[in-house]
Amino acid sequence: MKHILSALVLNKPGVLAHVAGMFAARAFNIDSLAVGRTDDPTLSRMTIVVVGDDRVVEQVRKQLAKLVSIVKVQDFAGQDMVARDLMLISIACPAEKRPEILALVEMFQAKVVDIGSKFVMVEVSGPENKVEAFIEACRQYGIKNMVRTGTVAMARQTQARTEGIADNSK
Repeated sequence: MKHILSALVLNKPGVLAHVAGMFAARAFNIDSLAVGRTDDPTLSRMTIVVVGDDRVVEQVRKQLAKLVSIVKVQDFAGQDMVARDLMLISIACPAEKRPEILALVEMFQAKVVDIGSKFVMVEVSGPENKVEAFIEACRQYGIKNMVRTGTVAMARQTQARTEGIADNSK
């Protein structure tokens, strides 16, 4: 089962390597990892998707919380949250297929971000299953290139809970 963890980390060199090293040393696999600055320039947020049962994910969460550079760790399991992936995909697009592909883009509420005589580049964002469905729909045309961010997630503020959060800021 996929679990989404959010780690608030110090925004300094080596933190990503330290976190990745912890995963590697314990033979935990990372399904996706997204990192970005927060509104506080001293902190970044890592969104880590881990596949495993509850016991494995709890062990990962506890190991993360022990790292000095980690301020907070949150497991979104059982929480009301919003999770999104972002993808740029370049699709082979000969002139005769262009209306068909543009209709597909519209159907998925995606956005054309670049266009050429033989390709179209599309930005798709949404839940992972939407991104995966768009990829499958595009295979018949030919995928030239693709890049994805991995999952980012936030708990809904109206339902945010603090249980399962380790806080190393004290």
